[in-house]
Amino acid sequence: MTLPTPSEWRSASRKRVLLFGMSGLGKTHVSSLLRGAGDWFHYSVDYRIGTRYMGEHIADNFKREAMKVPFLRDLLLSDSVYIASNITFENLAPLSTYLGKPGDPVKGGLPIAEYRERQVQHTRAEVSALLDTTPFIRRAEELYGYSNFVCDSGGSICEVVDPESPDDPVLEELSRNLLMVWIKGSEAHTAELVRRFDRAPKPMCYQPQFLEACWTRYLAEKDVTEDRVDPNDFIRWTYARALAHRQPRYEAMARRGVTVTAEQVADLRDADSFVDLIAEALEKRAAGA
Repeated sequence: MTLPTPSEWRSASRKRVLLFGMSGLGKTHVSSLLRGAGDWFHYSVDYRIGTRYMGEHIADNFKREAMKVPFLRDLLLSDSVYIASNITFENLAPLSTYLGKPGDPVKGGLPIAEYRERQVQHTRAEVSALLDTTPFIRRAEELYGYSNFVCDSGGSICEVVDPESPDDPVLEELSRNLLMVWIKGSEAHTAELVRRFDRAPKPMCYQPQFLEACWTRYLAEKDVTEDRVDPNDFIRWTYARALAHRQPRYEAMARRGVTVTAEQVADLRDADSFVDLIAEALEKRAAGA
């Protein structure tokens, strides 16, 4: 997509944007705000991953745990109960729970080989869900009459593409059809995300090379074997490094679009204010600011 001028953006009858950035900075807040306006279609990449591409993996994981309970095992084997994920735009816990954490199984950890495999599954699913964006733009308009479209991408989008490559097929497809919008956090936001994560650590999706480097270094620094790693300690240890790892990747992606701040996003109250914010970002981009 050639970046529109502010006036072209404001007057466009079809506004299509993709929001990206770290989880917790406002992507879903903005998407929900636009959806609530009544004329924007909200496409959640994480929801698509959890329902279309990893739904069976997630349900099978629930069933695997249920089979360990004799009462539930009998009911499952007789088809007397139905177990499924209740994933929503706001509650992606079934997906993150399936990804899991590597380490000591006594503490809820996964063997590192299984953890790596689930990471691979998620990466494939995320690429597929991202490439589904363009078909969903057409579906949203043809089936439901939505001309405006917001893609709420996952925080790990920068892990599954090559931000520095001008020929990355996923980024090419996305930037050709949507305006890429980076929601950029400040150092204060980073510190708060780390504090929030420390209170309630959750599974993450990582680039394979980054994960391997962190895993190897953690084992050496903590002087532990793979099956004695504290899962929560490892993902806490890794999280701050992941934020630093992702920042330049987001910055490279932002060269294809515009940047807004998490503070600006937090102040949005309606769809019109979002349109104004993007127009201002386009004006700054054109001025080289």
